[in-house]
Amino acid sequence: MVERRKTRQISVGWVKIGGDAPIVVQSMTSTKTRDAEATLKQIKRLAEAGCEIVRVAVPHKEDAEALEDIVKNSPIPVIADIHFAPSYAFLSMEKGVHGIRINPGNIGKEVVVREIVEEAKVKGVAVRIGVNSGSLEKDLLEKYGYPSAEALAESALRWSEKFERWNFTNYKVSIKGSDVLTNIKANLIFAERTDVPLHIGITEAGMGTKGIVKSSVGIGILLYLGIGDTVRVSLTDDPVVEVEVAYEILKSLGLRRKGVEIVACPTCGRIEVDLPKVVKEVEKRISNTDKNLKVAIMGCVVNAIGEAREADVGLACGRGFAWIFKKGRPVRKVDEEAMAEELLKEIESME
Repeated sequence: MVERRKTRQISVGWVKIGGDAPIVVQSMTSTKTRDAEATLKQIKRLAEAGCEIVRVAVPHKEDAEALEDIVKNSPIPVIADIHFAPSYAFLSMEKGVHGIRINPGNIGKEVVVREIVEEAKVKGVAVRIGVNSGSLEKDLLEKYGYPSAEALAESALRWSEKFERWNFTNYKVSIKGSDVLTNIKANLIFAERTDVPLHIGITEAGMGTKGIVKSSVGIGILLYLGIGDTVRVSLTDDPVVEVEVAYEILKSLGLRRKGVEIVACPTCGRIEVDLPKVVKEVEKRISNTDKNLKVAIMGCVVNAIGEAREADVGLACGRGFAWIFKKGRPVRKVDEEAMAEELLKEIESME
């Protein structure tokens, strides 16, 4: 069982992060924020997929102006993503956002960062300190020569210490880079020295299998080490996919259970049914269920009965047939043609 790092608890709107709260799944919209209708449509899709906090880009004044309508109608808390233009941070808070994400490295002057923090304190807005390998402070680049793990951690610690001196504690930190090992080391350094909640992810992970693997390795290792209070899987894809992958990572480590977890055999020469067809059909039909179940779909006698017994409901296949197991007990024998349908009936009947 993973033992999570003990952190203080903060609030982003009505969502708790850190402490004893579950690890929170985030994503970011890919729409132009100024198009409030399109942005809200995507936010609602994300919320339906299980996203618990959403970040929106605010690169222009009209994006900030649209936030009032977005915040009012969003089913989940909204964070404004601010870079380079401090005025948009103030305007976003005026429009009611629940959180802002700033990168002090590209905001510039410390006095401006402090003004943003003071306004967040008045408005009850959470702040995320974002430290990114692509926008590290110049003095740290000069000191370390490149965005090393030590440089990233020092930047995060520096700004965290300033926030504490300014008596502002409703903040979290993210330390992100595209290099997995640098990312892990930087977060470890920071985690050992503070109790500040950490938002974790691998930035610019890419698309498809490459992006999913890279994110899963980096995020998975940090989570296994107990580090991470909220997570975003950054993919070049529909943001709903980010949410789905995040839950699969958390599910694989026993940290969150959302929806059905399927345990299925790899294909091999012992299997005497069309197992991939059954798995694909079941996955397709249960993709939107909220039931927290473990389902085993096993292709041969080597592991089938044991795995099926351990699952809430399972399929143990033989030559052209399968036994359905439910809560560790065999229920009935079904023909290959009916395996997917009969298993789905049992899943549907589970509370």
